Amino acid sequence: MIKLAEFLPSNPNILWAWARQIGIRYAICKCAPELTGLNGPWEIDALRTTQTRFYKAGFSLYGLEGDQFDMSRIKLGLPGFEEDLERYCQMLRNMGELGIPLLCYNFMAGTGWYRSAGDAPGRGGALVTRFRLSDVPKQLLECGRVTAEQIWQNYTQFIRTVMPVAEAAGVRMGMHPDDPPLCELRGVGRILSKPDNFERAMALAPSSSNGVTYCQANFQLMTDDVAGWASRLAEQGKIFFIHFRNVRGTAEDFEETFHDEAPDNMEGMLRLYGSLDLDVPLRVDHVPSMAGEDNFEPGYGAAGRLFAMGYVKGALQAHGIPYE
Repeated sequence: MIKLAEFLPSNPNILWAWARQIGIRYAICKCAPELTGLNGPWEIDALRTTQTRFYKAGFSLYGLEGDQFDMSRIKLGLPGFEEDLERYCQMLRNMGELGIPLLCYNFMAGTGWYRSAGDAPGRGGALVTRFRLSDVPKQLLECGRVTAEQIWQNYTQFIRTVMPVAEAAGVRMGMHPDDPPLCELRGVGRILSKPDNFERAMALAPSSSNGVTYCQANFQLMTDDVAGWASRLAEQGKIFFIHFRNVRGTAEDFEETFHDEAPDNMEGMLRLYGSLDLDVPLRVDHVPSMAGEDNFEPGYGAAGRLFAMGYVKGALQAHGIPYE
């Protein structure tokens, strides 16, 4: 059964209250120390404190998402990466002990998800994020030029080290696509930018805990068969998490939209997820900032997320797709 989730800050705020009021029970959170005010999730007492905060507010902390600490040494193969790998493994052990079953991670080196603008005009004056490769600065990132093969080597070491720990802990790791899904960005290779590469990545460390965060918009930019790839990965039991968002354009030139816009059949994808009988969390992802919002975090406006979740729940109910 699809589990409706929300990506919530680690400390209570108004979005926590709104999420409960619209019926969300599952929380996804980034627990980096600078966000929690605690030690990192590699220390079990800190992670337990965050989990308890959510529990007292009526949520189950279902998963962690993003880099929980600076992953540069791991992703770039820099001195000290062994220490960081051990910290990562301890985080996985803690998650298993506390019953937090999901880790959504990425392997974007040098920079994370990237946009050339966060305030492009959208429907009715809403502000949307946009990526245009032609607008990206030409200079290299601070880490300099790094080939895709180097990133593959670093990823191989990472996944073969952490995956046995994740499996033993009962934690499923869902790899997130590169965003935007390009083979290179500002001189740094990107390896999770093509659908086939996900199967290559999973083959490096075969495990029931090794799977995919199916970020629908990124797969839409990677392939003209977003439904086919969802079916293929689901049949392999490899979809662990769904990011449900909408884009218009190509990987080199796109903008994010409201969930009811653009040519992608969002409702059709929800019907597909229901037919695949997925038992995974689904969260609405990047949304426009609406009137009255400060656009402090482009893509993460509260009003847009409430609209998007209403769209999701309405579509699921209309088609008789069970959710919780």
